[in-house]
Amino acid sequence: MRHVLHLVGSPTSAFYADLSRLYARDCLENTADPARYRFTVAYVSPGGRWSFPTSLDDLDAAPAMPVGDAVAHLATLGIDVVVPQMFCLAGMTHYRALLDVLGLPYVGNTGDVMALGAHKARARAIVGAAGVDVPHGELVHPGERPTIEPPAVVKPVDADNSVGVALVGDRADYDVAVKDACTHADAALVETYVELGREVRCGIVVQDGELVCLPLEEYDMDPARKPIRGYDDKLDRGEGGDLHLLAKDGIRSWIVDPDDPVTARVWAAARACHTALGCRDYSLFDFRVDPEGRPWFLEAGLYCSFARQSVIAVMARAAGIGLDRLFDAALEQALAHHPSS
Repeated sequence: MRHVLHLVGSPTSAFYADLSRLYARDCLENTADPARYRFTVAYVSPGGRWSFPTSLDDLDAAPAMPVGDAVAHLATLGIDVVVPQMFCLAGMTHYRALLDVLGLPYVGNTGDVMALGAHKARARAIVGAAGVDVPHGELVHPGERPTIEPPAVVKPVDADNSVGVALVGDRADYDVAVKDACTHADAALVETYVELGREVRCGIVVQDGELVCLPLEEYDMDPARKPIRGYDDKLDRGEGGDLHLLAKDGIRSWIVDPDDPVTARVWAAARACHTALGCRDYSLFDFRVDPEGRPWFLEAGLYCSFARQSVIAVMARAAGIGLDRLFDAALEQALAHHPSS
């Protein structure tokens, strides 16, 4: 039986802590197999204190402790492998690096690769150098005026979930857009607007050393009604304050038939992105497809929570790979990264 630690929460943000719990709760419920796994949860709360709750619905029942005590406690648990469920920048980078220091195998990409993927300007530079098409872009800081002629898309350089993203149609609107983007990051990435044909995501899983591309997910877009995706296309809070996903309702997104001509072009670009960024286990990339069918790299999202609604899990299901198989294969690959485990 594998002893699996789910690392949940966020040291920096209540929003990201809630998002992490949303995905992790679903993963815990739908991958549980007492004959094969023993699950333990480590929860990091905003502020950086740790706890080890028996349920994500009752966090207050577990005592909170500083990181030093938490690390000492981890050493007593006999953990075999870790599933990182943290989506804030620190969670994706610093906490994965901590797992490396502790010698704990974990699923997915390393902290340095996560940092590279999360920084949109650096990621686009790497994949662009590998031959993937990227829109013309430039990095600007607060108070600076972009030189790119509109229309252009302004986005925080290392934020997620489309917060602070704006489509600028006139140079006079740059000041507000850049200022808003820089409230979510220390700089803004400005990119030439790619005329909309389609917008898709491509997931990759590594199987027996091969990069296996999954069926694409396409988003409901329209040049006039919705030329770019925003935060309100992805997440919302219900009347009770609970965070929930919007893009997985079957209306805002759908799986593309693998025989669609766009698939082969996007798969080729995604494989190049995966290799260029140094990904392992799995990867996920957003592409804008122009009216001529040419895919343009937008950004990388190099994580998977193994919840039913996680994008890679949705794509894998469309390819006939169930969540149990996807989850088990990921754990075994993580252990293979650490032969002594």
